[in-house]
Amino acid sequence: MPEISAANIATTATGRDMKLHRLARELEANFMAEMLKSAGFGKARDAFGGGAGEEQFSSFKRRAQAREMVKTGGIGLAEHLFEALKERADGT
Repeated sequence: MPEISAANIATTATGRDMKLHRLARELEANFMAEMLKSAGFGKARDAFGGGAGEEQFSSFKRRAQAREMVKTGGIGLAEHLFEALKERADGT
């Protein structure tokens, strides 16, 4: 069993915070992808014919775009989610 020390607790908390932050960014990306879908981003255009293949893969395009948006700051939802998740994990 690992020794409990201030350094171990800090490392564990930092690792947990990194996981929580990653989760919060992923949740924001999912939210953004749904918003992009509602806005019609990635919708097949009549000019290209699109077809079933374009319709199927448009979700991948929206997810990739949403992740990039979150990487550059997004709408700030990830930070609020992170703080809420951290507060819940800390039990406060």
